[in-house]
Amino acid sequence: MTLSNQTKAPNPADPLLETAPAVERTPLDEETFKRMVAIERKRTERSKAPFLLMLLETVSDKGATGDMAILNNVTSILLSSSRDTDLIGWYKDGVIVGAMFTGLVIHDKRSVLDTFLTKVSNTLRDELTPEKFNQITISFHLFPDDWDHEKPGRPSNTALYPDLVSHDKGTQTLLLMKRVIDVIGSTSMLILCSPLLLVVAVAIKVTSKGPIFFRQQRVGRYGKTFTFLKFRSMYIDSDSNVHREFVTKLIASRSAHDEWNADSPSVYKLTNDKRITRVGKFIRRTSLDELPQFLNVLAGDMSLVGPRPPIPYELAAYQTWHRRRLLAVKPGITGLWQVLGRSTVQFDEMVRLDLRYASTWTPWLDLKILIRTPGAVIKGSGAY
Repeated sequence: MTLSNQTKAPNPADPLLETAPAVERTPLDEETFKRMVAIERKRTERSKAPFLLMLLETVSDKGATGDMAILNNVTSILLSSSRDTDLIGWYKDGVIVGAMFTGLVIHDKRSVLDTFLTKVSNTLRDELTPEKFNQITISFHLFPDDWDHEKPGRPSNTALYPDLVSHDKGTQTLLLMKRVIDVIGSTSMLILCSPLLLVVAVAIKVTSKGPIFFRQQRVGRYGKTFTFLKFRSMYIDSDSNVHREFVTKLIASRSAHDEWNADSPSVYKLTNDKRITRVGKFIRRTSLDELPQFLNVLAGDMSLVGPRPPIPYELAAYQTWHRRRLLAVKPGITGLWQVLGRSTVQFDEMVRLDLRYASTWTPWLDLKILIRTPGAVIKGSGAY
């Protein structure tokens, strides 16, 4: 049996697999099981009480029939040996069996994982033939999951977000349509704005030392990092700790912006920043500094419409529920919060708008946001 050590596990003192009286239980179907995982994840975001998701599949070369027979056997074993509070069902019908364990208390994750794997292995080994036992792989996924901020490009554990990772043909068609719109839209904007791009580039180069473009690592969908492009609006060698401290306090406390923006208490963005050049102030207020991001859209790292991609140190300050904005949809140049208030929107409200967009997204909604974006730029409300 191959045991995939993807996450940590619960307290060994908690009876996760117990001998229980014979009770007629049936596995949940895929739709119901995934819905329960999503509900439990959202409950954990509020309560902080962790849960463990276990996934079992086979590595048999005998074909679907042999695999299905083994997994049906595994499902029966789990149903008869788990607690009534544990949920057993199909994570993927006929392919992956899932078990979700709640009500856990976690202390030492590593030792608990070893204990849990031993219990599961022993239970299955006692009931299965050695041949069947050796064809099973098991992976464990703990929520809240730990995101590794020290390893750029490491994707988030999407197994815990089945409601946000759709393989539905209709959804895939819409996503393909969104990508086509992104490519056509970004290409058109780069061509139409090429004279403006040249003017801004020259203005930056002749008024301050340094490169024309500002390159920064940002976090995209599923936690994958990419190089984010903007026109440089700051002096070179500017201290990023100023912004780091500001956003960390802003995310942690709704009133953190007050000490930084005493003259503009309704603005939730760092203002009066002495690191910004004269040209930088203008291109920021007019959002001209954002134009190079159409290259990010062409590369597929961003979309025209979606949540703004955070800097890794911003992600490190996120609460658990904030992370969903990075998993629901691909990051974008503009979005609901930009057209509804930009930097005058509190951080939590910005996240809620991003999640609202993700749950109600249609090509028509994208079109409406894109149409309203120039007006928000011209108005300049909340742009700094």
